[in-house]
Amino acid sequence: MKAKIAILPGDGVGPEIVAEAVKILESVARRFGHDFEMAEHPVGGAAYDRCGDCLPVATLAACKAADAVLLGAVGGPKWDALAPEKRPERRALLTLRAELGLFANLRPAKVWDALQTASPLKDEIVARGIDLLIVRELTGGAYFGEKGRSADRTSAYDVTPYSAHEIERVARVAFDAARRRQDRAASPRPPKVTSVDKANVLETSRLWRETVTALHAAEYADVELDHMYVDNAAMQLVRDPARFDVILTENMFGDILSDEASQITGSIGMLPSASLGASGAGLYEPIHGSAPDIAGKGIANPVATILSAAMLLRHAFGLSGEADAVEQAVANVLAQGLRTPDIAAPGGVQTVSTSELGDAIEAALIKK
Repeated sequence: MKAKIAILPGDGVGPEIVAEAVKILESVARRFGHDFEMAEHPVGGAAYDRCGDCLPVATLAACKAADAVLLGAVGGPKWDALAPEKRPERRALLTLRAELGLFANLRPAKVWDALQTASPLKDEIVARGIDLLIVRELTGGAYFGEKGRSADRTSAYDVTPYSAHEIERVARVAFDAARRRQDRAASPRPPKVTSVDKANVLETSRLWRETVTALHAAEYADVELDHMYVDNAAMQLVRDPARFDVILTENMFGDILSDEASQITGSIGMLPSASLGASGAGLYEPIHGSAPDIAGKGIANPVATILSAAMLLRHAFGLSGEADAVEQAVANVLAQGLRTPDIAAPGGVQTVSTSELGDAIEAALIKK
């Protein structure tokens, strides 16, 4: 197939890790006979330093014209003094999400077989298996609602609006994802969605629960559904993560729970994400930040970005076989004992650089 991918390296370790993911996408194209047109565009603090805007008009236009967008990371202390609306996280990320119509964020959290000892959880918990997906609503709630301060600046408010339409469209993503996960795993266990809210306190959560329940009854009776308060969900993620298949939740709850889930896997450097809309380009990026403290040292873990590229292949282009091949290449290299410093442990492992780990994954991908 022929497709156009906008490449946004961004700040900090972004250029280093994105280079490895691009390397993998180029290898996929050669091995499977695809034509991926990939062009880099400035974003984040690097773009601000170049032209005074963290999301240049040309970059946004390129993203809208692309079939998918691969992002490294944005932000860093260098730009913290900018006005809030000009900072990389808000001007670049939030604007991209809004302009591309991205309302659903998918964050898988998995403990790989070769990295089970890296999880901070007890061995008996990890042994039950950790392989879940968090589907987070991305464009509503407190992050996008009206906000302000009183005239004397001594009180503040953040409105948390949600409509039934916003809830239903992201719930569909979660139910459909649960079905696909079961098909891929060929598991006898029925697909399951756990909808997380705070319906005992918040009116938006009561609407959330009502809407999800109604959609499930009307269209997804084959998928198991349960509801859980967010405080309990935070506890269960560390107490019994194996009970989860797909977690569906609103914007702020999803932000918090997905970061918690990243830690139980052992390293935030292993976790990819996809932000999807109803149509058009999706945005694929590692969930970690720009890590300016290690930028340029060649020690950043590129796996989350490479796995984000695998999600791009699967969700943007429908290339499930190619995505499986990338994920298997990652698994094979980890099984060989190759590690960047963040996932290295004493005994039987070889610590390698960012590019060396990328090279090893590319070699495993090419090897048939």
